[in-house]
Amino acid sequence: MGKIYRAFFASLLTAGLAYGQNYFWDFEDVPAGSIPPGWKVEATRQRGPLPTWKVIIDSSAPSGTKVLAMVRPNHRSAGTFNLCWTDSVQMEDGILEVKFRAIRGKIDRGGGIMWRVKDRNNYYVARYNPLENNFRIYYVKNGKRVMIASAEISLPAGKWHTMKIVQRGDRFEGYLNGRKFLSGRDRHIRGAGGVGLWTKADAVTRFDDFRVEVMGREK
Repeated sequence: MGKIYRAFFASLLTAGLAYGQNYFWDFEDVPAGSIPPGWKVEATRQRGPLPTWKVIIDSSAPSGTKVLAMVRPNHRSAGTFNLCWTDSVQMEDGILEVKFRAIRGKIDRGGGIMWRVKDRNNYYVARYNPLENNFRIYYVKNGKRVMIASAEISLPAGKWHTMKIVQRGDRFEGYLNGRKFLSGRDRHIRGAGGVGLWTKADAVTRFDDFRVEVMGREK
């Protein structure tokens, strides 16, 4: 494949456009200081101003030089969830993967992936919290978060790690750095929904190489 075609396909992926049923954001073509086209910033149980999410330059980025970051919470609520997500991708079953790096946070730290997002109050979320040394999956229904799976795991602070979620019907699996820690079944959030990234309270976190593979339903 020539340089022109490689550049063309790379631009499609960076913008989050589909090539088949695969989507990929490495944020390299997003101007620093903004968020990807078609994405939005919201909050669950919002108290005060919305958090600040934006693409920033990060020399430690797993690929390229840019990452998407929750850089400032702009609130002091321990119960607020900070969201940056898109409904331009609709996924019911599939695989989601992202690289993340927890920067700081006294109340909470880390973050993770959202999927089957209906709106800011209804979705699934998987997150890793280095303050608690645990990896968990929750459903959020009408703004109320309920844990459905948890595993104790300690990862080096301030390093890049990879989170992956596999969803098929009511079955889910959760992986960190290639190792499966979580699995189970849940039916609270059904049907296709958007995808995105998540932190809680004052957790300042950076994300890169967000991949979504939409899969068809088994018959």
